[in-house]
Amino acid sequence: MKKYFAIVAMVAACTFGMATTVMAQDEVADEAATEQVVDSTEAAVDSVEAEAPAPVVEEVTPVEEEQGLHKTLKTKFIEGDAGFMSLVAIALVLGLAFCIERVIYLSLAQVNTRKFIDTLRGKVEAGKLNEAIDFCAGTRGPVAQVSKKAMQCLASDDQNDIATIERTINTEAEVQGAYLEENCSWITLFIAMAPSLGFLGTVIGMVQAFDDIERAGDISPTVVAGGMKVALITTIFGIIVALVLQVFYNYILSRIEALNSNMEETAMSLLDMCVKSPKCKK
Repeated sequence: MKKYFAIVAMVAACTFGMATTVMAQDEVADEAATEQVVDSTEAAVDSVEAEAPAPVVEEVTPVEEEQGLHKTLKTKFIEGDAGFMSLVAIALVLGLAFCIERVIYLSLAQVNTRKFIDTLRGKVEAGKLNEAIDFCAGTRGPVAQVSKKAMQCLASDDQNDIATIERTINTEAEVQGAYLEENCSWITLFIAMAPSLGFLGTVIGMVQAFDDIERAGDISPTVVAGGMKVALITTIFGIIVALVLQVFYNYILSRIEALNSNMEETAMSLLDMCVKSPKCKK
């Protein structure tokens, strides 16, 4: 009996040992297979990464701050050769100074012509020539000055004939017209000078470009860019200055034409008043 149990125990031990060995072998095999799969997967990933192109990293450039108009003009002014561009700037400043002076003068010379003539006619018809003269003297503008000369002739005893009064009115109108056009010749000078200075800058820039080509012995765009840039910037600024001054000049001319028309209308009204006045010699 004991021998039977010993045999059964030996058989069971062998069976358990074989099962354990098989299970151990299976685990080793599974681990080896797993490691092989992992190794193959890593190899595949490495090959894909090797074959895949490197990602392109875009360089992020900082956004430039927007410059104001005055900063832009200042930058371009310096790039266009500050020494030469100063001449264009001087032409602009002087031209604007004369334009502003003319605009102020013409604005002050403008009066309500019809209201002025109606008031003056009432004084002349009432025989108040001295008051009429004082009224004209206290009113600004060429219309009042022409009327003052006419009233002085009418109030005198030796120049109160209609021919003398008419001649005096025409002479004073010419003098006042000359006052209105005073300094306009300077404005036209700077209008012509500004683009001329710009074209002179163009010629100077071209000369600089050819000098750079001669020194470098090459005609590449990089060599000639500096001189060409100076040429273009000076031309642009010269044309801009001329355009600005031309706008002011045309406005001034329109005001002068309006004042001349008012003086012509006033001259006709003055002659009519003088003819109807009993003080006038026919």
